[in-house]
Amino acid sequence: MRRLLAMVLAAATAFSLAAAAPVATAEPVTKCAPDPAAAKQQLRAEWIASVANIDWPSARGLTADQQKAELVRWYDEAVALGLNAVVVQVRPTADAFWPSPFEPWSHWLTGTQGQDPGYDPLAFAVEEAHKRNLEFHGWFNPYRVSMGTDVNALVPTHPARVHPDWVLPYGGKLYYNPGIPEVREFTIDAIMDAVRKYDMDAVHFDDYFYPYPVAGQVFGDAATYAEYGNGLSLADWRRKNVDLLISELSGQIRSAKPWVQFGISPFAIWRNSSTDPAGSPTQGGVQTYDDLYADTVKWVREEWIDYITPQVYWNIGFAVADYAKLVPWWSDIVAGTDVNLYIGHANHKVANPAQPAPWQDPNEMSRQLTFNQDYPEVEGDVYFSAVQVRANRLQHMTIVKEDHYSQPAFAPTADRLAARGPSAPLMADASRTADGVRVRWLANGATSYGVYRLDGHDLVGRCDIADATHLVGSVRAKRGVLQSFTDTTAVPGQRYTYVVTALDRSHNESRASQPRFTKA
Repeated sequence: MRRLLAMVLAAATAFSLAAAAPVATAEPVTKCAPDPAAAKQQLRAEWIASVANIDWPSARGLTADQQKAELVRWYDEAVALGLNAVVVQVRPTADAFWPSPFEPWSHWLTGTQGQDPGYDPLAFAVEEAHKRNLEFHGWFNPYRVSMGTDVNALVPTHPARVHPDWVLPYGGKLYYNPGIPEVREFTIDAIMDAVRKYDMDAVHFDDYFYPYPVAGQVFGDAATYAEYGNGLSLADWRRKNVDLLISELSGQIRSAKPWVQFGISPFAIWRNSSTDPAGSPTQGGVQTYDDLYADTVKWVREEWIDYITPQVYWNIGFAVADYAKLVPWWSDIVAGTDVNLYIGHANHKVANPAQPAPWQDPNEMSRQLTFNQDYPEVEGDVYFSAVQVRANRLQHMTIVKEDHYSQPAFAPTADRLAARGPSAPLMADASRTADGVRVRWLANGATSYGVYRLDGHDLVGRCDIADATHLVGSVRAKRGVLQSFTDTTAVPGQRYTYVVTALDRSHNESRASQPRFTKA
């Protein structure tokens, strides 16, 4: 090992003296024409829901080892599919998947609210995701307290029982009242506890703010409105309450850990164009602005969030809400902002006989991703949910992988975190083994690395690594000086050129290392 390191350092010194610029007749980046079908930065994620044991844990009361094994399986399947991020629900019902000083242990873990599961699920979830070079987005529900209406079913120390005036029943569930300032402060404190303690890459909200309307029921916040309305209409006051949650939480995340992103996945219809000329060309019944009091467009324009993932859960050509009309509309909304756009996909509709004919076609989801390629604002996709991805009905995710995920991709960089990448790694060697070609390089403090392979022996220019055409691996930095990756797709007897790049935790990428060549 010492001899190898000495050889590498000697070679690196010679290389640095020979050229201060990258090895290549590199063209300026502006002249490169990346292939949109081979995006190098593209979010590929799935939701892993814990509420009602949808995905993980699969049942209440599993042992700690069983829960760990289930999550590792989800992660390994995500890697095999070509995903690079997971969105894991860790605060489903005003409870916690970590030892929180604010809220009790979630009963979705053990079956008993407040019961210690015997390990720290959030710590385990983050660590295992990063081992596999998966981004970890912690998914929090801000207002939902319980899936039932009996407040006495909660543990006595639950904040909803300590502060019963904070809670309102609606639609068969209990919710915190978003109009009470102390509720907003408490919700932010509870989430920030996890942000400060754990190495998460993002905080994620889905589409639940004020509850979805229930026919014949009224959300009972009239007294709160009378106290705090301050002359606003009820609708404007409710929107202000949610705006304050989003803006204040955003500010606290960025103050505590600037590298942690904040993303939201709303119901995809902000307002219909029949309601507002600025709205989308849809005729949906629910409008987030009017019904959930979530002004998602404002959050984008104010850049309080780093990404938005509208749940475009309809097929291409669906008359009421056409995928092919909503994606362009959302692309226009994010254009010119520092907010990334990802699309949420309805795996749960595939092969469902109650859904329109396009959902009986195994290629519908792949077609949606192909459609996205015409809109550069779309930088990735998130699938609902893990259990539906695993089911792979009609082999739809197999088709997605073959059509779109044949090569790896890095998760996107949030625009506000764009910066110069790390220094280029120092390559050690590229040598054939029984499993393929093993590429080795020296660690340089980066978070992860990209490995590129070109056919033949040649110098590597910037345009050669401008997209994922030649990207064969994306790996997390490991302990120790010498890093490695084995290219199992290398063809025996073929001559190759390999280079490695370094990425920081926000996926800002270095220039390429010096090349290493394999013999025929």
